[in-house]
Amino acid sequence: MRGFLQERFGTAPLLLHTLGLHDVTQFLLRHASRVSPRRAQYLVSALRTFCRFLVYRGHLTTDLAAAIPGVADWRLATVPKAMEPEQVTRLLQSCDRTQPTGQRDYAILLVLARLGLRPGEVVAMMLEDLDWEAGELLVRGKGGRRDRLPLPHDVGAALATYLTHVRPRCATRRVFVCMKAPQRGFANSVAVCTLVRRALERAGLELPCKGAHILRHSLATALLRAGASMGDISDVLRHRRPQTTEIYAKVDQGALSALAQPWPGGAV
Repeated sequence: MRGFLQERFGTAPLLLHTLGLHDVTQFLLRHASRVSPRRAQYLVSALRTFCRFLVYRGHLTTDLAAAIPGVADWRLATVPKAMEPEQVTRLLQSCDRTQPTGQRDYAILLVLARLGLRPGEVVAMMLEDLDWEAGELLVRGKGGRRDRLPLPHDVGAALATYLTHVRPRCATRRVFVCMKAPQRGFANSVAVCTLVRRALERAGLELPCKGAHILRHSLATALLRAGASMGDISDVLRHRRPQTTEIYAKVDQGALSALAQPWPGGAV
């Protein structure tokens, strides 16, 4: 909303009573085309909430929220954005593992790439979640869910190196901490997403999606291409509902081509 008000009034006084539906819809049209449908929906929600707030405070007499158009985002309408295996390798190699920060970032990226964890789950990792004897990792998922995943050898080795030689001594039990003072766990998942975006820039990878979730999608796509079933992928990604995994079926175009029927009238 700060951006909306800056575009509308610039450095002039905020004459909120002069805002009209044209101002709101034009702002939405300018910015909705530059972001994903989900982000555009967030933008619509924020605009509607702001308009209702202005009515509540008496700045407007007409509730503009009801006239703000919605943004369609049909389920399964898109194809997950994923990286090729060689791109994932380039991303991991972009970390300068001669430096402490590089070692930490490498361990985080490897956890994301090999286990498909969500950014928030990486942030929430605790030292006691690592069961070295059993070779397992306890994942603190959404909605209080707890899952145990096998710890691949390369992930375990990266974590062991980080914890033994890199992680600073501090009071927090979080696995991944800030390397600069104050040395504490990451505040939220934004830190992990920023880390991934910077790694993509270092690797020179121009991708349509630059968030940490692209590594989760890449793992699912790689498993599908290797012959894993939808059930297997659902188990690895810890989806609550099988329907959540359905979108990855669209990635395997080779298998889908066998289902395509001939076009009536011949080739196009």
